[in-house]
Amino acid sequence: MKAIWNNQIIAESNQTIQIEGNHYFPKESIKDEFFKPSDTHTTCSWKGVASYYNLEVEGEVNKDAAWFYPNTKDAAKAIEGYVAFWKGVNVEK
Repeated sequence: MKAIWNNQIIAESNQTIQIEGNHYFPKESIKDEFFKPSDTHTTCSWKGVASYYNLEVEGEVNKDAAWFYPNTKDAAKAIEGYVAFWKGVNVEK
């Protein structure tokens, strides 16, 4: 799978985990240069507290377009540290 935003591949892996319609990419599969930490956090009742990244590609910023769970609840341990996308990021084969 590939995650693409602003005509740039920002993550690529054959080892994604799909949950609730989202592909979660292993941390090592993201291209760090495009990911900037965000102060945003949200809570999922069964996964835990999510942290976010802003994406920055060729001077464009997509605020909070990627999220991950650094410390999941037990039910979501399989995706702990994995990164998922929304806000216009295309995920395709």
